[in-house]
Amino acid sequence: MKYTLSDFDYDLPENLIAQSPAHPRDHARLLVYDRHSGKITDDHFYNLGKYLPNETTLVVNNSKVEKCRLLFQDGKKELFVTSIRNNNTVEAMVRPGKKFKKGKTVELTEGISAKVTHIAEDGLRTLVLSCDLDDPALEPFKYTPFPPYIEQDETLSEEYQTVYAKDLGSKAAPTAGLHFTAELLEKLANSGVKRSEVTLHVGLGTFAPVKTENIEEHDMHSEWFQLSKETSAELNAARHITAVGTTSIRVLETASGTPRKFNPQTRETDIFITPGYEFKATDAVITNFHLPKSTLLMLVAAFIGFDEMKRIYEHAIKEKYRFYSFGDAMLLL
Repeated sequence: MKYTLSDFDYDLPENLIAQSPAHPRDHARLLVYDRHSGKITDDHFYNLGKYLPNETTLVVNNSKVEKCRLLFQDGKKELFVTSIRNNNTVEAMVRPGKKFKKGKTVELTEGISAKVTHIAEDGLRTLVLSCDLDDPALEPFKYTPFPPYIEQDETLSEEYQTVYAKDLGSKAAPTAGLHFTAELLEKLANSGVKRSEVTLHVGLGTFAPVKTENIEEHDMHSEWFQLSKETSAELNAARHITAVGTTSIRVLETASGTPRKFNPQTRETDIFITPGYEFKATDAVITNFHLPKSTLLMLVAAFIGFDEMKRIYEHAIKEKYRFYSFGDAMLLL
């Protein structure tokens, strides 16, 4: 069956959009869904080990979120850095756009300016800054890139990083991993659950709205990932793989061959997973509750089936689960 964008819409009460994480992290709620029986169980994330197969390997994304949002003049001017050309040249989304015309030098704050050298078709500006990105003068203006549905609150900056984050490069957190604590990871390891790390730098493309009713016409942006020699060996030896988050799934499904075989690689992926896709490398999934009409929701529907996705989301809304980046989690077995 072919699905349209409208099929992935749903109504969410605004009060179910989480503005802050659970404390401690692993006290978020956990919806457990068994694909074989169709059973839904309501629990908490700290009990994750009760449901994971003992022989599974958790695959986590260790990318770290950059403070790539630059706010000046009390937020009246904004640069959202999407890529770095060199230490003083960046590509960025800007606000207000009318101020950033090609060839113009814009004063951002006293002593710091940016010259617009190029404007792409999608509105991205190439900017040459009057100081280097690592100049201490820029530090007070750097903010964590929280999604637009979360109020900017820099006191939550560390909680928008996973406890295993290492490599700077993401524009948004791989949020399924936010629920893990060091204590829970140790407990799982002691019970026989293995953990492997991949790196995928989350770009804005993952969260870009789908604008075409025919979802097959959506142009998925690419994201950089790395699968190391060590991780490849671990995955090739794994008996069962649980992907932590949609970003880990993107790496696994891009890097795996048929039959399941992993080789070390560093490249970009623009994989777009929708219902009908046959998974090659992912046996179970830990993920959050995603936005309506999003590519992430389509991926979940591909893994468990469209009708079951709708049923799970209806259950989650009825039971008042918390949604989106700081919200609760699902384990799909």
